[in-house]
Amino acid sequence: MLTAFAQAFRTPDLRKKLLFVLGVIVLFRIGSTTPAPGINLSNVRQCVDLATQGENSSLFSLINVFSGGALLQLTVFALGIMPYITASIILQLLVVVIPRLEALKKEGQAGQTKITQYTRYLTLGLAILQATGIVALARSGNLFGGACNLDVLYSPDSIPAFLLIVTTMVAGTAVIMWLGELITDRGVGNGMSILIFTQVVATFPGALWQIRQTQGWTTFILVCMVGLIVVAGVIFIEQAQRRIPVQYAKRMVGRRMFGGSSTYIPLKVNQAGIIPVIFASSLLYLPALLAQFNPEAPYTAFINDHFVRGDHPYYMITFFALIVFFTYFYVSITFNPEEVADNMRKYGGFIPGIRAGQPTQDYLGYVLSRITAPGALYLGFIALIPMIAIALLDASQNFPFGGTTILIIVGVGLDTVKQIEAQLQQRNYEGFLR
Repeated sequence: MLTAFAQAFRTPDLRKKLLFVLGVIVLFRIGSTTPAPGINLSNVRQCVDLATQGENSSLFSLINVFSGGALLQLTVFALGIMPYITASIILQLLVVVIPRLEALKKEGQAGQTKITQYTRYLTLGLAILQATGIVALARSGNLFGGACNLDVLYSPDSIPAFLLIVTTMVAGTAVIMWLGELITDRGVGNGMSILIFTQVVATFPGALWQIRQTQGWTTFILVCMVGLIVVAGVIFIEQAQRRIPVQYAKRMVGRRMFGGSSTYIPLKVNQAGIIPVIFASSLLYLPALLAQFNPEAPYTAFINDHFVRGDHPYYMITFFALIVFFTYFYVSITFNPEEVADNMRKYGGFIPGIRAGQPTQDYLGYVLSRITAPGALYLGFIALIPMIAIALLDASQNFPFGGTTILIIVGVGLDTVKQIEAQLQQRNYEGFLR
């Protein structure tokens, strides 16, 4: 593997792509640590320490994971890649319900370009809303859950300073989109995936080392062993798939014979990826956000007691149920058995032993529902790992092998390695993993 990795850097064009990706990652991390104008950095750091050690630690740890520690520090790239991910998910859902968007999707590359443009506009709109809300919470002192009374803004009552910070964060989101597209076009792998991978990995070493400092070597070694087992299990499940064989009949087109080939439809066990976990996390964040805006409301005490701390049984059960629900929901809108069956029938394909048309559609739906069940349970259990660790090991907010973290690291890592492997094989080299 090391020889193949060295061979990748010896290939001029591949080395250029890899170095370009590393350069963009460095630039991205610089922006994630540079405070926005008007931010009192020393006060912000004290507030972050207080927030991540308080009663709402699990909530703020989740925010730190998805922003690479940038959001709570109010940096230029504080919003990170999350507005783009949210906009992409919304557009995927709208494609199913809006005929105009569905027609664009079927137009091919031109239609996909138009949908990408809509995603960019929606990303900027969401970034404006999120930046306004974050800076407003910072001005009121509620960004850190009431754990800090220090002024994190130099001019908390200045409207121009407020607008400057919001504009800076929105511009940072636009730059992140641009960097992600540059990686996709000129680098290796999916740019947006690599950037969110960078955000997640940025907090990983510090969290792991802090467990050693607070819990000792025994807990540190135990956490590392559990983490390696979890990573191995996630890799196994992420690569697991049900291959449905498809046979194409021979047909004569003009004077040439086409078809007669065999292939398969790969149905992954985790067909939905990490999207259900993001959906469930975002939905469970809403009650905590509502409680922050209405601290005197009668339901605030119930929310703070049951739906803020991740180690509460009510929170765990609700989180698990939402993940299972969103897994089935997302798979149902991203994989359409009727469309697949129609395409197979149109091009002369059939599943051996299954008649074309409605029987094929029913069979695909049956297999998909059966294979989605273990995938949904797998996502639910993986997402509960950090919460169980908080309850059993008292690992607090710094448990690094969280389900979302591992899913992102393994998923993006495998996809990037496969793309490097494909480029090496095109040049007749040994594989990256051989």
